Amino acid sequence: MIQLEKSLTASLLKKAENSVLNTAHRPSLVMERGEGMYLWDTDGKRYLDFVGGWAVASLGHSPAAVQKALSRQASTLVHASPGYYNRPMIEFADLLTNVSNMDKAFFASSGAEANESAIKLARKHGAVNLNGAHEIITLTNSFHGRSLATMSATGKAKWKELFAPKVDGFKHVPINDLDACFAAVNNHTCAIMVELIQGEGGVHAVDESYLYGLRKICDMYGMLLIFDEIQTGMGRTGKLFAYEYYSIEPDVLTLGKGIGGGFPLSAMLTKSKYDLFEPGDQGGTYTGAPLAMAVGCAVLKELLEQNLAGNAKTQGQYLESGLHELARDFPISAIRGKGLLLAFDVPEGAGSELAAICLREGLLINSPNPTTVRLAPPLIVTQKDTDDMLSILRRALGQLQTA
Repeated sequence: MIQLEKSLTASLLKKAENSVLNTAHRPSLVMERGEGMYLWDTDGKRYLDFVGGWAVASLGHSPAAVQKALSRQASTLVHASPGYYNRPMIEFADLLTNVSNMDKAFFASSGAEANESAIKLARKHGAVNLNGAHEIITLTNSFHGRSLATMSATGKAKWKELFAPKVDGFKHVPINDLDACFAAVNNHTCAIMVELIQGEGGVHAVDESYLYGLRKICDMYGMLLIFDEIQTGMGRTGKLFAYEYYSIEPDVLTLGKGIGGGFPLSAMLTKSKYDLFEPGDQGGTYTGAPLAMAVGCAVLKELLEQNLAGNAKTQGQYLESGLHELARDFPISAIRGKGLLLAFDVPEGAGSELAAICLREGLLINSPNPTTVRLAPPLIVTQKDTDDMLSILRRALGQLQTA
């Protein structure tokens, strides 16, 4: 049986080599199924998942709520064109705007699309209300997506020349440097766009005083303040939205990843005063599609009913405490983050090696850069799951030291 499974895996990997575009460094395994906190590959090996599909699997893998929503909606209406309202769209928009304290919702399929929508809305605001202002200030080391515009907004240094020429109109300033941000503002500036915690950038949070300063700058000049909560929203940080930690509301809020629990879904939310698009300005074939809307509604209801944001806070504190204990015995440092979006630093260049050792040991972790390990498990994680994870991580760190 094992030999047959390995033969299947080898066959699949050969097909992948022949037919799948090479856009990522993937290990030589094929994931086949998932349940709760675990994934299984085609060889039958089980992996404890502390990556969560890059913070996507908010309810765990193959959650019952998503299965039921898809089945129920697929038997009623799969697609009706974005030119019509559909019932799940209206119900999800109503629920999402109520819990976020925003007023209007635009739905898409990916975080990049949500951020593209925010960029377009900011420029529409600049055209209508700010004498044609079009520039947007973002942060160095930020990540906003992989479309050309969102790559241009992104502050990753290694992307500066990638796919040049980039979309004009973005200025990058250092995180938590209010003076630099203020100096970048001019008559062409229409918005400031920030991640409250830079997930892909290594899990670095904005300071409260800095965020207050950004809010004041935007209010002073009539610019939009955009919070990119693609990674931090939907309970990930221990509150439903990370901005709740600061008691500062954005003018525009973008959501993705965990909003669909694994189904492709994102949203851009804004206040009524910025409902500026004319019909035809913005859209998309799958905007507000019934299947996605039904799933989004089911995921959000589950997050609220199970208080998974509260669980993220409790389990995040427990995990953080366990990492500090590991730091007494191994060279890990700078433990940081909120809720279940955590990171720590390892010696230079050891991040990917540690992730590879953990993979062999049946644990999935993520190294977004050579010195950083990021943890973003499903929000259903339990203390036992964390104990198991810390045990494997301890073993992997020991192997890394003796390698």
